[in-house]
Amino acid sequence: MNHLASWPVDPSCPPLQTPPPRSSPCASPQTAAPPNNDRHPAIVARGAIRPSPNDPDGSIRRLFEANGWRGTWTWQVFRYHHFHPDAFEVLGVATGSAVLVIGGEAGRRLEVEAGDVLLLPPGWGHCMLSSSPDFAICGAYPPGQENYTVRRASEGYDEGVIAEIAAVEIPETDPVFGPRGELLGKSIPDP
Repeated sequence: MNHLASWPVDPSCPPLQTPPPRSSPCASPQTAAPPNNDRHPAIVARGAIRPSPNDPDGSIRRLFEANGWRGTWTWQVFRYHHFHPDAFEVLGVATGSAVLVIGGEAGRRLEVEAGDVLLLPPGWGHCMLSSSPDFAICGAYPPGQENYTVRRASEGYDEGVIAEIAAVEIPETDPVFGPRGELLGKSIPDP
């Protein structure tokens, strides 16, 4: 199912936010690995944030932290397909550009650049195919999910992993727009 994500502008963070970005949910591709998530689509929001030119990664990390997300880091994305069965993950591009794949080898190829945000629910596979030399991305996790597990998609998964993914609590706040954000309300309804 496809749901159009709309992000309202929250005036409490004017330096980082832009007018509502172009965002779209990604339905879970049917693959053998990783499991992805049938209940929660991955969200890709183009231009969702405006990193500070003087401190791009710090400004993104502070935004995520101000909205209650923890365990922030700045680095890149692993170059192998992997997923987190026990955590939601937000990724905000601080500098440069990259080609990422979400959803596993048969998933969606994305070109991302500074200001783009991805929200990956538990189970969603992702990896980096290539990047510009200056590429840096910031990540964060909801409270209680900072000690996440990294599983290689090539390891496969079983019903226990599916149950672990299903048991992960939905975060209380949107990592970009806080308590009033609509990002986390983009789940797929029960049939």
